[in-house]
Amino acid sequence: MLVTTTPNIEGKRIVKYIGLVSGETIIGANFFKDIFAGIRDFIGGRASAYERVLREAKDTAILEMQQYAAAVGANAIVGVDLDYETVGKGGSMLMVTVSGTAVVLE
Repeated sequence: MLVTTTPNIEGKRIVKYIGLVSGETIIGANFFKDIFAGIRDFIGGRASAYERVLREAKDTAILEMQQYAAAVGANAIVGVDLDYETVGKGGSMLMVTVSGTAVVLE
């Protein structure tokens, strides 16, 4: 399934707009504490283990959105927006949300 942040896809015609689709992932703070406790690969100020977890959360949210879009008959998602927010008491959890418009391409 084609997923893009742009409102259209060059060379393709949108023949049907199905509607809003989204995906969400929430990661608890204890998970992050465990990661930081084991981080030994700080190189150039980057924490690759932390980045890997964030990437996995993003990928999970996008996959959930794609599965929902496929279930409603879409073959692409346009106008995708990705957000990271802290939630819970004292911002104890990280929420990754992604949304876009499910469409059918010609």
